[in-house]
Amino acid sequence: MAEFFATYGSLIVSMVLGALLGLSLYLPLMAGQLSLASPGFYALGGYIAAILSTKVFTSTSNLFPIPLLLLEMLIAGVVSGLLGVAVGVPALRLRGIYLAIATIAFVEVLRVISLNLEITGGAVGIFAIPQPFQTPIEYLWIALPLLIISMVLMYRLERIRVGRAFTAIREDELAASAMGINSTYYKVLAFTLGAILAGVVGALSAHFLNTWNARQGTFDASIIYLTFVLIGGSRTFLGAVLGGMLFTALPEILRSIADTGGLPDWFAQFLRDGRLIIFGLLIVLGTIFFPQGLVTPDIFKKRKPKDRHSSKVSS
Repeated sequence: MAEFFATYGSLIVSMVLGALLGLSLYLPLMAGQLSLASPGFYALGGYIAAILSTKVFTSTSNLFPIPLLLLEMLIAGVVSGLLGVAVGVPALRLRGIYLAIATIAFVEVLRVISLNLEITGGAVGIFAIPQPFQTPIEYLWIALPLLIISMVLMYRLERIRVGRAFTAIREDELAASAMGINSTYYKVLAFTLGAILAGVVGALSAHFLNTWNARQGTFDASIIYLTFVLIGGSRTFLGAVLGGMLFTALPEILRSIADTGGLPDWFAQFLRDGRLIIFGLLIVLGTIFFPQGLVTPDIFKKRKPKDRHSSKVSS
């Protein structure tokens, strides 16, 4: 078992972080908003943690203090939430593909800014981010409780007034407004909650990856996170969790298949490097054959028991 965790520890933690990132994109989708801004807030949270841990929270001990890591996650969440409000109020006046384009532009703006600031390390990024744990698998002590707490909150959110307002806006915003629901308020709230979660995950990921640069928040990442939700399921938070875990592990699975041997060289190379092409194909096929994703709310509905008193055939 120790050998298993030593080999696959990084992948297991990455799958949990992928599930959290899927939830960060699922939150605005709950309110019917196709926002692709999560990679931007994810990158912002990572930069906050990287800068604080290397320039502000300097420690003489071998391991970075966990309370300081939690403080960085809190700061990253607050800053991401404030920026989410600032961006969400004007951007969420747009709908559909126009909102998606606006949030992609937001991600690119943050990426270009990070490439040109000295404090972010420019194109090189920030290296040697201190580690709070000795092995990668130990990050589960923070990542797994964070996922469980997020799932519990999402479960409750879907069943209270706020969640029902999100669903009403997603199904028909005009009808929701006619019923007295402040669609602007709830859309900005969903967007901000997703930004907070993405920022917190970014802060943890910066320590986990030990380095942080502008490649963490790109358009490619937006497509990957969108795949998490669309294929996993966009109507329930469990779909985002499943999709995040599954598609985080998929590149490793494809690389393992490519290394088995016996495959044509061009096909093996495609499996190693064609991740975005494969994800794009999965989005197209999933939209056609699984429009609500692999996990739908109907799965959890109790089936009605069959009528015990079946009609008798007259003799």
